[in-house]
Amino acid sequence: MESGTTSAIVVDRTLVAALRERLRSDTGHAVALIETHISWVLLTDRLAYKLKKPVRLSFVDFGTLAARKHFCEEELRLNRRLAPSIYLEVVPVCGTQEAPHLGGDDAIDFAVCMRRFPEEALLRNLLLAGRLRTDHLARFAQRLAAFHRQAQDAPLFSEFGAPEQVLGPMTDALATLQADYGAERLQALRTWAAERGAGLRTAWIGRQREGAVRECHGDLHLANVVLMGDELTAFDCIEFDPALRWIDVMSDAAFLTMDLKAHGRSDLAYRFLDVYLQHSGDYAGVPVLRVYEVYRALVRAMVGCLRARTVGGDPQPVEPDYLACAEALAARNAGPAPRLMITYGLAGAGKSTIAAELLAVAGAIRIRSDVERKRLFGLAPLQRSTGQAVDLYTPEATRRTFERLATCARTALQAGYPVIVDAAFLRRDDRLAFRALAVELRVPFSILRCHATEAQLRQRVAARRASGGDASEADLAVLERQLATHEALDGEERAMTLDVDTEALLDVASLLARWQARRR
Repeated sequence: MESGTTSAIVVDRTLVAALRERLRSDTGHAVALIETHISWVLLTDRLAYKLKKPVRLSFVDFGTLAARKHFCEEELRLNRRLAPSIYLEVVPVCGTQEAPHLGGDDAIDFAVCMRRFPEEALLRNLLLAGRLRTDHLARFAQRLAAFHRQAQDAPLFSEFGAPEQVLGPMTDALATLQADYGAERLQALRTWAAERGAGLRTAWIGRQREGAVRECHGDLHLANVVLMGDELTAFDCIEFDPALRWIDVMSDAAFLTMDLKAHGRSDLAYRFLDVYLQHSGDYAGVPVLRVYEVYRALVRAMVGCLRARTVGGDPQPVEPDYLACAEALAARNAGPAPRLMITYGLAGAGKSTIAAELLAVAGAIRIRSDVERKRLFGLAPLQRSTGQAVDLYTPEATRRTFERLATCARTALQAGYPVIVDAAFLRRDDRLAFRALAVELRVPFSILRCHATEAQLRQRVAARRASGGDASEADLAVLERQLATHEALDGEERAMTLDVDTEALLDVASLLARWQARRR
């Protein structure tokens, strides 16, 4: 903080206290105060008023009235992209420091006016209370992928998303944290960041050129997502520094996956990531995901240190140890070792259901043939091909689909993740191709065989077709063809097969142990 800023904050604490009292008098209700290192938020019974502290820090400058007005307007504009029902207007604060009021001329400050929501509706609090539903998280992942797809991409030759722009903030965060944690503890993270920076430089340049750097949210942790009605909604995005907002879309998604992991819910992190990847198709971003997760953990650790030194107001919830989270993510043996699994089974056998359960506990990346086949024709995962004048199942379409599956699997395996390729794999040649990929990359190979009675298969296919809630378009006619033409596993394949009767209760922990026990 620059000299001169402290006295300004002391004066504005007077303003905030007086405005808090004025709002209490006007509403007849108590007014809560939430304070961060860069803002104050006053909570009435219906509305929230956010004022920016007159701080000058390395990453933000709210030192002048004009700057605070500008960034209030930017906050309104940017957050209306994702949360239009929350962000209402920018209001002037008029009067004097000791007797302020909202509205009028001759503003002495400005506030962003928002619709208040219950604290228990925050994603962080839903998680802690055990009330977070996976369908809410899945729909949010889908909406985030759509938001990223529609967001403006950075100019081709801008500095946004460049290797220096990725590594610089991480280096700065480590330098800031040194005052609180000491150089010795941070040395391993410094070494890790330098090694990853050198190894991923080409990847980051490629991400820039491919349009992966866009105007994102920038601060997508669990306390910045709220359940509004029946949908999770992101709010409070970064408005004060374009470089923290014009970022790789994978950096945006990584903030949420990191925070779920920091809160001990890696399973939910991988469920969220699975849906996000299905709807974004951004498997090319998997190699940079871990670096962004470490960076996001360092950011939250840094924010915690700043808050501890500068924040007053009402008591705030205890947060996870984000530095320990960064260290765990950067550990040499972080996460399970890469291994490749393909599924095998007829339509309705439960392959996708079992794969979804397994990926959550395994920390795996899944690639679905039903989704990637549609993507080749410009269709969304849940969009039907009926009436689209395309044939998804020609030999050429199938060839291209399996090429895409192999490319995505290779990328994720080389990035160090276990991979599940979710497809029927009823042709031996297709199975052999992925076994050859595992041999080439020197990772263990398994086949997940899912099966049920023919009566159950027919019932499931008919029910799934009627609901329209899954990417698969297989109908009863497809199932009958598969029953007549599928190529059974041979003896050698059965030796590497994990067999699951999907009419029985799934023991996912046992299935995971069996998968991880495979060494070749």
